[in-house]
Amino acid sequence: MTANKLNKDQIKKVGLTAVGFVILLYVYFSFFLGPLNRSRNTMLTAIAEKRAKINSSQENLSKTAKLEQQAKSATTRFAALKALNPEGAPIAWFPPRMKAFFGNQQIDKVTARLENNTAFKQPEMANWLKYTWLIDVPQVDYAQLGKAIADLENTEPLLTVSKLSIRASADQPEYQQVALSAVTVIPKQ
Repeated sequence: MTANKLNKDQIKKVGLTAVGFVILLYVYFSFFLGPLNRSRNTMLTAIAEKRAKINSSQENLSKTAKLEQQAKSATTRFAALKALNPEGAPIAWFPPRMKAFFGNQQIDKVTARLENNTAFKQPEMANWLKYTWLIDVPQVDYAQLGKAIADLENTEPLLTVSKLSIRASADQPEYQQVALSAVTVIPKQ
């Protein structure tokens, strides 16, 4: 017998070893590596979902910060607009305010009277009323009037001139008679 030849027992041992190795590979891939790969794939999917949620949360945080800033500025503006209107009935303080405003513009003999007031139809404006005022200016220079109206709308943010009627004065042609219709928004008292 030569040293290279394998006997029957040795061939059986090599065959059993090969079968055992195949079974070992099968068990390793089926019971250890397979579940590990499934677990890995599940975790990668979960990580991708969490990243997407984190990214959307970051966007929501930036949107929330912007909304908070807008809310602060709106609240500040609202408080400032509310502070423009003194306590009490508007009929008591608005006409003297207009007389004083036009007096500061060197326009005398101004009268203001309430034409009507109405509630807003929008539910978010339920605590505010719209007042329409008639402001009569019996004698004014045209250029002085234009400057005064521009200043009025720029200094009174809740007031809008909705109608303007100008008539020339028969006895003094350099002056005009003016009737303004102004709308203000005032919170309910």
